[in-house]
Amino acid sequence: MRVFLELSYDGTHYHGWQRQPECTTVQEVLEGAMERLFGQSFSVMGCGRTDTGVHARYFVAHTVINDEVFHGRVSSMQEATMKLNGMLPKDIGLKAMHQVGAKAHARFDAVERSYAYHVHNSKDPFLEGKSTRIFGELNLEAMQEAAAHLVQKGDFASFCKAGTGQGTTICDVREARWEQIGPHQWAFHISADRFLRNMVRAVVGTLLEVGHGKRTPESMVDVLAAAHRSAAGKSVLGCGLYLTKVIYPPEVFSPSDEGYL
Repeated sequence: MRVFLELSYDGTHYHGWQRQPECTTVQEVLEGAMERLFGQSFSVMGCGRTDTGVHARYFVAHTVINDEVFHGRVSSMQEATMKLNGMLPKDIGLKAMHQVGAKAHARFDAVERSYAYHVHNSKDPFLEGKSTRIFGELNLEAMQEAAAHLVQKGDFASFCKAGTGQGTTICDVREARWEQIGPHQWAFHISADRFLRNMVRAVVGTLLEVGHGKRTPESMVDVLAAAHRSAAGKSVLGCGLYLTKVIYPPEVFSPSDEGYL
């Protein structure tokens, strides 16, 4: 049977989601726990890949489990979830497991993803590894104006990491906005049908240049039109980035009640 897994993780101590040689990744750790529980090897496909240090408040993956093996080890999805959580480290949490259609795909069936990027400009030891510290004041109004230019279906090549071999750099961005979440803290929220490699971090780096007065809000139009990575700002660190939502057509998968955070 094919199973969707809903999980979240603190990416601080991982080299991203995707399995890599000689590096510890979330995929590797999750597959290892499943192998110990069910006594068979697993290949778990994620809804996307997160880079080193990037977090996921909500992440979806799928895998295939032999029916006989599953029912020989656990009595339900709830029991499997409980046992796996007991095997997983504290920085990876499994929310729920669900049986889905035989062709359901965690990555290719997703129709929208959302990210949040957190920044702060006052030293706070409790935000280390969870938010990116910046220096100086930010012009939030200018950053909001600049972010509004991103809401479109268009070419986002200027925010794509060079050499990634993307088949297309067209994305449908449906939300892009800043939110003040504390006296010295801000979060950038962005949703789209798909994201390019390093896209959110490049977008945030460019918007912060607007916030610091190094670019005008209107310059975002020229950045997009250039369709070249050199036109945008420097990418920010991975530690402030969170995957927050993944949406599927209801006939493919609906999240559990605990779903999105």
